[in-house]
Amino acid sequence: MEIPADIKPFDGRFVDGKHYFATRIYFEDTDFSGIVYHANYLRYMERARSDMLRLLDMDQRAAYESGEGVYAVVDLTMKYLLPAKLNDDLIVISTVETLRAASVIIDQKIMRGSDHIMSASVHAAFLTPAGRPRRQPKAWTKAFASVMDQADTK
Repeated sequence: MEIPADIKPFDGRFVDGKHYFATRIYFEDTDFSGIVYHANYLRYMERARSDMLRLLDMDQRAAYESGEGVYAVVDLTMKYLLPAKLNDDLIVISTVETLRAASVIIDQKIMRGSDHIMSASVHAAFLTPAGRPRRQPKAWTKAFASVMDQADTK
């Protein structure tokens, strides 16, 4: 069976320097009360950040496999505002807020239409395979700076 070439996961897209990533709530995402289990929001945000990096041509697996380094979350703050429920369509909006030589802070919010479901700030450091901070690849910091500039001008 041949699979059509245009069938692939949706990576989201950038609009005015912000990355928009769509996801839907399935039964497996909910707890016994029918609302999204709190830790699952971390999954949605991780997927959005990973796909944002893919769109910026940042190959995390290649950086890891070559021994260049990996990102690790070193600080995370989250605020839950409203519950998401089965079959809700959500949008994760990611904005590069702060860029440093060895780290990046990405603000994320999850929306259901005009309802603000949750907010988070994710501080990720770029680390050597031994776990020590190191400068991010220059091409990556340029890509982050580019989307920050786009967001600042809007």
